[in-house]
Amino acid sequence: MDGLRVIPTRRHGQERLYVCLPDGRNIAWYDREAARVNLLGADREDDVLRALGPFITGPVTVGPPPVPTPAELARLALHPDDDLAPNRPGEALVVALDRDPGPAHRLRPDPRRRALTAEQTVGDALDALDGAGWHALHSVPLPGGSRIHHLLIGPGGLYAVHTLYARKHRVTVADPMVTLGRRDPYPLLRRVRTDADRASYALTAEVRPVLALMGPTTVSVPDPPRELRILTDTDVQSLAGQGAVLKPADVEALHAMARDRNTWARV
Repeated sequence: MDGLRVIPTRRHGQERLYVCLPDGRNIAWYDREAARVNLLGADREDDVLRALGPFITGPVTVGPPPVPTPAELARLALHPDDDLAPNRPGEALVVALDRDPGPAHRLRPDPRRRALTAEQTVGDALDALDGAGWHALHSVPLPGGSRIHHLLIGPGGLYAVHTLYARKHRVTVADPMVTLGRRDPYPLLRRVRTDADRASYALTAEVRPVLALMGPTTVSVPDPPRELRILTDTDVQSLAGQGAVLKPADVEALHAMARDRNTWARV
C-alpha cells in the first residue's frame, strides 16, 4: 500500500503517531508511552509497520485498539463543539486577544496578557499531572460570561483553580480580601469560592476552591481562609499529593461529565 503518511500529535506531553491514508483517514496509531500500535484493520499491519519503522524504538505490541471504557464512550459521543477538553490554558483570553488585540502602542501592558501568562503557567503545571491519573480542564465557561480558569479532577478530588498574576508583587490575604502590591484590596476569595460552588452544583460532587498566585515575591496570610487553599504556581502540583478519595472509574466519569459544555449551562 503506497502513500501512507505518519502524522505526529502531542497533548499533555504524550505523543501519538497516526498513520493516515492519502484521503486523510486514520488506519492506525502508535502510542509511544504504551509501546503499542493500534490497528483499525488487521489486513494493513505490514504496511502500517513499514510506515512506522523509522519511528518505532524497541519492542511494541500490535493489535486492535483497546475496548473503550464507559467514560471513553461518553467522550466519543460528544459533539466537538461541546467538548471542553481541547481548551488550552487561557483559551478564552487567547480568543479575546485574537479578536481585539488592542492598540499597538499603549502606556501600560494589556492586563489581559498578564492574566493569560498566569493561566498558561498554572495550566501547564496542572497538565503535567495528566500521567498521574489527573485531568485538567481549562477556561470552563459558566452562564453570565464567567468561567473557571482551571478544573482539576483526580484521585485526590476536584479543585476549581483561579489564577492571579502577581509577579514581583507582595500579596496579602485577609479573607475575603486580597491585596496585590499597593493596589486597593478586593474580595477575590468570594469569586474563587463561588466558582467552586457552581462547579459542585454542576457535577454533584465536592469541588474545593484554590487560588494560584503566579510569581509573588511574598505571600502574607495572617489567618488561613476557611476551606480554601492558596498556592503559588510552583506549588500547584502539590494538589496531586492529597490522599485518594476517588476511584479511577469515578475520576473518569466526572471528567467525562465536566468536559461536556452542556453540563455547565444551568449553574
